[in-house]
Amino acid sequence: MGVRFPSPAYATMSTEMKDMFPSLIENAAVLMLYLDHNGKVALCNKKTESMVGLKHADIIGKNWLEVLFRDTNNTMKREMFKAVLDDALTYKRAKDFECHLLSNHGNARLVSWNITPILDKNNQIQGSLLFGHDITEIQERENSVKNIDDTLKNIISSINEYALYVINLDGLITYFGMGCETMFGYSKPEIIFKHVSILHNINQAVSELGLILERVRLFGKYELELKLFTKAGVVIPVRLTVNQFLDASSKLTGYIFIAKDITETKKLEYQVFQAEKLAALGQLSTGMAHEINNPLFVISGRLEMLKQEGLSQEFKETINLIDSQVNRIRKLVDRILKFARKSTMTPEAININEIIELVLPLVHYNKLPSVKVEIEKSFEKNMPKISGDPDQLQEVFLNMIINAYQAMPEGGIIKITTSNFQNLYAQIQITDTGVGIPAANFKNIFMPFFSTKGQGTGLGLSICHNIIKNHNGSIELESRINQGTTFTVKLPFI
Repeated sequence: MGVRFPSPAYATMSTEMKDMFPSLIENAAVLMLYLDHNGKVALCNKKTESMVGLKHADIIGKNWLEVLFRDTNNTMKREMFKAVLDDALTYKRAKDFECHLLSNHGNARLVSWNITPILDKNNQIQGSLLFGHDITEIQERENSVKNIDDTLKNIISSINEYALYVINLDGLITYFGMGCETMFGYSKPEIIFKHVSILHNINQAVSELGLILERVRLFGKYELELKLFTKAGVVIPVRLTVNQFLDASSKLTGYIFIAKDITETKKLEYQVFQAEKLAALGQLSTGMAHEINNPLFVISGRLEMLKQEGLSQEFKETINLIDSQVNRIRKLVDRILKFARKSTMTPEAININEIIELVLPLVHYNKLPSVKVEIEKSFEKNMPKISGDPDQLQEVFLNMIINAYQAMPEGGIIKITTSNFQNLYAQIQITDTGVGIPAANFKNIFMPFFSTKGQGTGLGLSICHNIIKNHNGSIELESRINQGTTFTVKLPFI
């Protein structure tokens, strides 16, 4: 509604207050203009004069648009402001508007205006009152806070190993925030108001969530390690922190979950654990190998002496059989020593693609199943060089390719792929389409003397593991029963 002037409040003022009224308007910290019914400035204060850089005499009687919008580049804002004022006068109601004005210093100031129509006693437009509040600094602070907020959001959203989500007291997901879509594979629309058990093992969800929420109710916060599930059914080991979600009156309204993906941490822990076990086994194996070698030398010496005696043919055949088995034991002991010893490397700058190309012709000199196996190669071009021992690395890849052959008794495909991993490592993946490895065997696959082959010694992959570790690299395994196995080797670039 418009304001009638003189207003009842003004009429009831004391004479002293009425005398002070012009001074209050003149010195107000906001811009103030009173426009007559023709849009001419009939009254303005010091703040307005200061803003537009004009004297009082140069403002009074001028059209208000000419006073405020001396900047000819601001035509659109000028027309919009005029339209808002016309609307206020047409419908006799107050309106608000924001626009930039060019100050007397030549810089743009953001002003928030209140436009109030002034009505006479007959409810006719007498004029209009414009109050303008300079909110430039306030807007800048808001923008600064918003920029900080946006920056924090960008930082948080870029941390992909974390996910934050909130559930209500019924266990329904009400917020699916930072990192959740990346970690779990669900979009917000398809998971909001779904029960949180969708992220847990279906057989353990009730007891698992019951324990977690009970601990949070008792202690306010609870942390644990567990496995969550993605939309695709992939298991993710996480460090889960759960807090109470309280409203303004400290009433419990739900729970806040923060999940940290610890897949890489678990891999590192496993590698450290494996390295420690292998080191301990290496020391044990070295001692055992030397203890076995001593009596072997004695037995071999006596056998050589017996061979010189005039023995019957049958007895000579027995001696030769014993000698062949002694040699077999000696070869096994040599392999144990090779596993236990940290081989001396002769490193040089090498191209990993060339090393694999040298290995492929050697594969067929080994005893392999007489089935059709195709080898598919996909090598990264212009691969940076690594520092390594060519002979040792050839042994690693030869062993892995032979294992791939033996894992496909009915034939199949071996894919050998090299790639540049994050400009840090040469990544080599050897994939077969064979019988696969049971998940229960994963933890032992690189351990010495562990073998799934009937006649294997179980030293091949453990020796490969040692060689790759000596090259400051890593070797990992992925496998599914009846679908195949992939070994991934990463070796650092020079």
